[in-house]
Amino acid sequence: MLETLIYGLTIGAILYFFSIGLSITFGTMQIVNFAHGMVYSVGVYLFITFLPWLGKFFPFALALAVVAMLPVAFLVERFVIRRLYGESLDYAIIATYAVLLIGADLIKWVWGAMPQPVSDPLRISVRFWEINIPLYRIVVFLSAVALFLGLRAFFNRSIVGKIVIAALEDRPGVRCLGLDVNKYFSIVFVIGSGLAVLGGVLYAPIATAEPYMGFHILLVAFAVVIVGGMGNLTGTFISAFVLGLVIAITARFWSQAADTMVFAVMALVLLKNSLLAAWRRLTGMAARTG
Repeated sequence: MLETLIYGLTIGAILYFFSIGLSITFGTMQIVNFAHGMVYSVGVYLFITFLPWLGKFFPFALALAVVAMLPVAFLVERFVIRRLYGESLDYAIIATYAVLLIGADLIKWVWGAMPQPVSDPLRISVRFWEINIPLYRIVVFLSAVALFLGLRAFFNRSIVGKIVIAALEDRPGVRCLGLDVNKYFSIVFVIGSGLAVLGGVLYAPIATAEPYMGFHILLVAFAVVIVGGMGNLTGTFISAFVLGLVIAITARFWSQAADTMVFAVMALVLLKNSLLAAWRRLTGMAARTG
């Protein structure tokens, strides 16, 4: 069971790397960004390409893949996302889903449709309670915790972070201060895209890279964002690990229902929020009539 919990924490860490960008994007820009999956999957394939060039030195290949995808993320934001500000969510879904499809076809065209395995870069196990736990999974979990603490410091102490947090609460008010909100949103969008690539590369040794990997994680990541709250940094962190554990524990006893259980949890959260909203309306009406 301990091995299952470690695996769940690892999945939660990957979900956090991917979901935090989605959460910030929707919270600030009000955009449902399916293109996030394209950045994630293409970044992994670039990493696979760079790895043999750099003597299979994992950190250098990872850093190069992240850096290579940052201009791509900027171009997507500049020429696709920015044109959708203030538009209906339907337009954002269609446009960004098209970018996701282009990414999958690009992968099949350049790298082929066959899955691409990536070996564990550490190949070391830690023995704990007579169970061998891959050290790599512990590193992935600790990396997510470090990222959470780093993002908290960034949003609480840096000028860019404070502006973004203020925009999450009152976007028109921030515009009234004469600040170019779109510029700061672009910065955060690119940072979130870089974190998605980072999460994809870290996940590659645990799972197999394949052209539609961006599609698979998107659905679960949206569940993470909904459960944690749109634009809620701490909520996204907690929900990512909770749903990661849900996936791992469910897969241990009933593998076919692992992803389904995630959406069951999401449905319960949405139901709870709906009931709370209805209760507040009823109590408000009662207070006014009383």
